[in-house]
Amino acid sequence: MIKNPNFLILDEPTNDLDLITLNVLEDFLAKFGGCLMLVSHDRYFMDRLVDHTFVFEGQGLIRDFAGNYSDFRTEEAEKERARVEAAKAVEKPKADWKAEQKKEQPKKKLSFKEQKEFEQLGEDIEQLEIQKAELVEKMNAGTGSHEDLATWAKEIEEIGDQLDEKELRWLELSEFAE
Repeated sequence: MIKNPNFLILDEPTNDLDLITLNVLEDFLAKFGGCLMLVSHDRYFMDRLVDHTFVFEGQGLIRDFAGNYSDFRTEEAEKERARVEAAKAVEKPKADWKAEQKKEQPKKKLSFKEQKEFEQLGEDIEQLEIQKAELVEKMNAGTGSHEDLATWAKEIEEIGDQLDEKELRWLELSEFAE
């Protein structure tokens, strides 16, 4: 710096600097009349001093962006929003088409047998939930032996599996129930 250079390359110049030294360095570099090439993770430092950013995009591609890091992030966020909006615009016609398809198809009704099954499933689910709650209450009471606890835990697991199956079938049938 003594010989008045016109090009400086600085790699992480803010590392391990106290605030006073950092401010002196920033002020000096802000007034520097030559070209700076900075590599830094300090966003504030870069935003204050940089007017072009080299963006390494991968696979050997490097893009020169006119602006500082914050400008770059803002532009990338705007591009992402535009991509999302464009994707939504493309999806809308598909959604409209699906809605039209649903309107055209007559609504399926449950058969007598399915209606009875649907009603029975509601009762079965209620009974299984009561059984499960009773077993959980027994386990929480802590009055049983370790064998009882193991048996109850196994029963709770089996009831949980049955509940899952019955609830799934109930959901399938509920789509067509009136």
